[in-house]
Amino acid sequence: VLTDPILMCGATLANYFSLPFVFFMRGFPCNLHYEAPQCPSPLSYTPRLFTFNSDRMTFFQRVENALVSLLELVYCDGFYADAIKFSSEVLQRDVSLLDLLNSTSIWLLRFDFVFEYVRPVMPNMVFIGGINCAQRK
Repeated sequence: VLTDPILMCGATLANYFSLPFVFFMRGFPCNLHYEAPQCPSPLSYTPRLFTFNSDRMTFFQRVENALVSLLELVYCDGFYADAIKFSSEVLQRDVSLLDLLNSTSIWLLRFDFVFEYVRPVMPNMVFIGGINCAQRK
């Protein structure tokens, strides 16, 4: 099943029918596209979204980075609460967001690794940058 992870309907459907599924996405809120496949993402090196920090941070920027990562957990739970409730009803068991995401077969990451900070990725993560680029006129 080729799906977009924002609404979790495809992941729920694939888990229900025990099918492998592929996420096709630009990015995932709360840095979950690196947390779910268990990629190392140290807070002291990898800046969080909307902090506008670089990979060379001062001590206070690292503290800010850590606080933002804690806040991400709070708003992510609220953002996906209805999807997790729906998935739990359909699958007839308690599931968490990471339970649904951990069973992903392949992550097609629709951004170019050149514009991202260097970090290790898992073998099932594939960068396919340039897929939304229009031809120049």
